[in-house]
Amino acid sequence: MKWNPFKKTEQRNSTPAYDTYYSSLAIGGESAGVSVNTETAESISAVYACVAAISETVGSLPLYVYKRTDKGREKAPQHPLYKLLHDTPNDYQTALEFREQLQRHVLLRGNAYAEIVRNGAGRPSALLPVHPDRVTILRSQQGRLLYDIVDDSGRTRRLLADEVLHVKYHSDDGIIGRSPIQVARDTVGLALAERTHGAKMFEQGTKLSGVIETQPGTTKDQAAQIRDSWAAGQAGVNNHGKTAVLPQGAQFKTVSMTLEDAEWIAARRLSIVECCRLFRMPPVMVGDMEAANYSNVVELGRFFVTNTLRRHLVAWEQAINRVLVNDPATYFVEHNVEGLLRGDSLTRAQFYERAISDGWMKRSEVRRLENMPTIEGIDDEAAQTREAG
Repeated sequence: MKWNPFKKTEQRNSTPAYDTYYSSLAIGGESAGVSVNTETAESISAVYACVAAISETVGSLPLYVYKRTDKGREKAPQHPLYKLLHDTPNDYQTALEFREQLQRHVLLRGNAYAEIVRNGAGRPSALLPVHPDRVTILRSQQGRLLYDIVDDSGRTRRLLADEVLHVKYHSDDGIIGRSPIQVARDTVGLALAERTHGAKMFEQGTKLSGVIETQPGTTKDQAAQIRDSWAAGQAGVNNHGKTAVLPQGAQFKTVSMTLEDAEWIAARRLSIVECCRLFRMPPVMVGDMEAANYSNVVELGRFFVTNTLRRHLVAWEQAINRVLVNDPATYFVEHNVEGLLRGDSLTRAQFYERAISDGWMKRSEVRRLENMPTIEGIDDEAAQTREAG
């Protein structure tokens, strides 16, 4: 999205009733001598893995519509919103694909948008994802937000706030979100520079990098021929390890650091940790097993849920409840993260045993949580057993 903080009137709008409020800073620029944007940042394996782990998990988690009851709550599969969030939000995407796409937009660009299509009764009938680069946020003189969306034909449509599902990340002003890539551009730039440095070393096929000193009287043409001959014989992985031959009297002097001198491998390892830190991701979740072992892998998974995913899940739930649920006093949406927090079989068995013996869970509820078929009378049998005891 484009932003001009000094521009008071939106030029695309022919009516003077609205003015440009604020739009996100462009995610781009250079750092550490390399271009940093969403595409180059995602080419870093650690960034890609962090985005994939979060977006895939958020997209695949069950998202249900619940109805408040006197006894607590119950699922409301007949609610019109249930199908949009749990099955198919539009004609060409599944619910997983839709939510995964928008979560990727949140992480890489700081904002995710979906147009809300309503039927004649005012109920949501479809959710259409909109790329953040096509959205400009405006604010009316009354303080209401408006969304200008550029369609495939280049035309601009203006939507009201209740026509757009907007999920944002780490906003400074409460309107536009910021992505970790935008905020920590130098960290991403350093990781890109380290990767580029290593790729160039392998591309050259040799650790020898420096200057060639020639005899006095060497002409520019002769020097160019020596340089080209050196490049042809030494550059490239296929030439690695070949013996170099220089003209009589010429000498090669190294003037650059090797990968070992620069501790390149250690720096690359640190870049993985730094990228994970940007997304609050345990490194083990992106394949870095250095700090993982059998005893802590379950706890690291729980850390991922409670410290990484929770913020994103709550952001989704509150955004949906605000603009999509017509009767929030009766209905609400919520993710089911029980499956991610279940732990190992022994821990679950001990937990269920204590819950049943203390009387705050039933055996039928345990079977339902474990995706096991219902057994008629199992709760009555358990009650009779306790009374007999």
